[in-house]
Amino acid sequence: MDTENYKVLMIDDDEMIAAATSEYFNMFGVRTAYVTSYDDAVSFLDRHDVSLLLLDINLGDRSGFDLCRKIRESFDIPIFFISARTSDDDVMIALNIGGDDYIKKPYTLNVLLAKVKAAVARYDRTRDNTGAPRSAPQNDDGLIRLIGDVFLNTNIRKIVSGGKELTLKALEFKLLYYLYTNRGKVVTKNDLLRDVWEDEFINEGTIAVHIRHLREKIEADPKDPQLIKTVWGVGYMMEETAP
Repeated sequence: MDTENYKVLMIDDDEMIAAATSEYFNMFGVRTAYVTSYDDAVSFLDRHDVSLLLLDINLGDRSGFDLCRKIRESFDIPIFFISARTSDDDVMIALNIGGDDYIKKPYTLNVLLAKVKAAVARYDRTRDNTGAPRSAPQNDDGLIRLIGDVFLNTNIRKIVSGGKELTLKALEFKLLYYLYTNRGKVVTKNDLLRDVWEDEFINEGTIAVHIRHLREKIEADPKDPQLIKTVWGVGYMMEETAP
């Protein structure tokens, strides 16, 4: 059995598109495989290490949305939805259930490759960095107090709230830690694109969705945030001191 790692797995029931995209990525040194069904994707991920998924919404009699939810139970790898469906509702569902981006078909292969390379490099750097960050005050347990009884545990990269642990995706951890180390300062959307996403192609909607996910894990009332504030038209700021 082939046990080599892959950078990208494409999941699309249109085998012609999946094969052509995979072949193009492999030509440029991004090791890519493809499958055409929900069950084959689950089986592949059980047997291989992957750094990013390209996921179609329509998978025959199964849904890419359902597959995304299942994958998020076990993996925090980047998931890019790719679909001919263009409604705002589909985009918001994809991002809200754990997708990191939404690419509409037809796509340009060289642009998609650039987005994928940036995301894979970012994910691999985050995964390989097993040490805790150094620039924030923390105790021996790696705990940083954020607000009230909510802490960031930098050793295991989780939120600890009321004694319960909440898992953070790799990008959520990076975003939260970036806001913390810049607390008291306004962080612009361009700052986040450059320093957190490291990807000029990410849109502002993706940033907003990730901010909302962090608020849901941290804030007592995500609709009235006390820690992560929106500076309208500019960006975001984490309060220097919080209750």
